Amino acid sequence: MRMIALAVALLLLAFAGAATVAQVQAPFRPPVAFSDTPQPPPIPPEVTDDRRVRRNYPEQPPVIPHAIRDYEINLNTNRCLTCHSRAYNAQVGAPMISITHYIDRQAQVLGAVAPRRFVCTTCHVQQTTADPPVSNRFVDFDTLISGGEERKP
Repeated sequence: MRMIALAVALLLLAFAGAATVAQVQAPFRPPVAFSDTPQPPPIPPEVTDDRRVRRNYPEQPPVIPHAIRDYEINLNTNRCLTCHSRAYNAQVGAPMISITHYIDRQAQVLGAVAPRRFVCTTCHVQQTTADPPVSNRFVDFDTLISGGEERKP
């Protein structure tokens, strides 16, 4: 009987510890009661100036500098490709998607966008005016290799 009571006490202690850890590890969620329905923060405005943004490191996917709110991307259509594919980019003046998007998993060059690269918003995000949720000391690659600013641990 004593062992069962000890096991139950340890279990309760473990659950209480897990709940405390979950609260500590989720700093972006405000403390609300289970029955409350908190208001979500407003969606920040989108940047729609169509200016390319400098990338911070090699192979960084470029951000999307225009509105994409109602763009349709599904199995049969991809609105991004109406401007950024090889067939249309020269007519529209949009940058062509990288040739890497035409290479499949077996390193075969395809005539159309590879299926694993078809959903653009998997890697590319729309630029917004949102402030970062946490501060950071990020140093872009070029500054880092030129020694312009030291990265602090």
